[in-house]
Amino acid sequence: MNKDQVAGVAKQVKGSIREAAGKATGDKKTQAKGTADKIAGKVQKTYGDVKEKIKDSL
Repeated sequence: MNKDQVAGVAKQVKGSIREAAGKATGDKKTQAKGTADKIAGKVQKTYGDVKEKIKDSL
């Protein structure tokens, strides 16, 4: 597991919490930021997964 995978998962968790807080308070802006964080985390984790696969294949 590399740093991009770990950071990606952390962003996903942060985004989920922020999104839930936005839903609970009715704050659409916070909810949208949470969704964006989750998406960014997924992208970063996928990037880390690809890096790991390349490293393993060499």
